Amino acid sequence: MRLGIISDTHGALSAAVHDVFSQVDRIVHAGDIGGDDIIIELETIAPVTAVYGNTDGLDLRNRLPRVATFELNGLYFTITHGDQFGRPTPPVLCNRFPEADVLIYGHTHEPLLELVDKTKTVMNPGSASHPRGDGPPSVGIMETEAGLPPRARLVPLIRS
Repeated sequence: MRLGIISDTHGALSAAVHDVFSQVDRIVHAGDIGGDDIIIELETIAPVTAVYGNTDGLDLRNRLPRVATFELNGLYFTITHGDQFGRPTPPVLCNRFPEADVLIYGHTHEPLLELVDKTKTVMNPGSASHPRGDGPPSVGIMETEAGLPPRARLVPLIRS
């Protein structure tokens, strides 16, 4: 199964996201969505699992969780925006969610893909609309297959 991983859209979704996510089976949004219209647009590509972030309004907070979990191909996923941890880091997240095989978070607007303790995949796709520093907006792609560790990569978005 191929997952499109996105965070920190803040109400803006570029056409490049549609291109990168054109072959995904499911989309995971790690918060700071910016409004229902972003979820609706992403759902035209694939089913969406999302959590709210610290800048999301009451409309999203009332219908989305702060932390979402699901199992896929024998892997246990945990998704959070991460703002509840200040500036989240892989060690902090792994300590807080020890049962997770895959941790996906946002908030920092800085892309990260790290293997912790040789068993946990931690991904922050960066911001799809407002990157920090000199890097481009970015998202992630993750592929899972039963009995294998996840394969993931960060994907820079071409500004249009």
